[in-house]
Amino acid sequence: MKSDRLVNALLPLVGVAGLIAVWYLGVFSRIVDPVLLPTPHATFAALWKGMAGGRLAFDFLQTVLRTTYAIAIAAVIAIPLGVLLGASEKLYRAVEFVIDFFRSTPASALFPLFLVIFGVGDSTKVLVAAFGAALVILFNVAYGVMNARKTRILAAKVMGASRFQVMRDVIVLESLPQTFIGLRNGVSLALVIVVVAEMFIGSTDGLGHRVFESQQLFDMPDMYAAIFSAGALGYGLNLLFLLIEKRFVHWTGK
Repeated sequence: MKSDRLVNALLPLVGVAGLIAVWYLGVFSRIVDPVLLPTPHATFAALWKGMAGGRLAFDFLQTVLRTTYAIAIAAVIAIPLGVLLGASEKLYRAVEFVIDFFRSTPASALFPLFLVIFGVGDSTKVLVAAFGAALVILFNVAYGVMNARKTRILAAKVMGASRFQVMRDVIVLESLPQTFIGLRNGVSLALVIVVVAEMFIGSTDGLGHRVFESQQLFDMPDMYAAIFSAGALGYGLNLLFLLIEKRFVHWTGK
């Protein structure tokens, strides 16, 4: 049993080792110009240096803060609105086209609109990311509310629960698994939008700015270090929401 657990814990490292092996193979076979593809140890040395008191650590923190603000704004707005829309299927159908339209619109296409309204600054990056994430969260929350199991709703009504109690104690709780799916997707989208915005909306810091500036200066190890930092941040945020979900929504599927 312990050996099985150890094997399962080490399995993800197989993919990592394979990636590094392919990376070294690409460098030493010169399939890609070595100037454009530094070795893994050069990249991770730049990552370590940047995170241990270098500029990369500051840029990483700025991106974390912007993404956190964006997902917080999105959740505060989208979760209650999603519950409201999901509780009234007719109301949801009335605005479904608008939600799907903007949810399908690339957030980068909205940059000019947000720049005109909010100007160049951190608020624009945060708000455009919050807008994109909110639509994803809203859709999932409303879907979760509309698909709450009817048997539990009927059971609560039979036992004399009021409409508010049914909404609070049954429907909202039933929708939580789908809500967390929306939050995980939303935080990933918010991070993507923030990083892209940092590249193109007058930024002086952030991981997006670090990637773009390093590419312009042909500092490839630093560029790859920033890319890996962004990837690690996305993975970490998704894992955080998964752990929160397992802690507070332990009844999923039961």
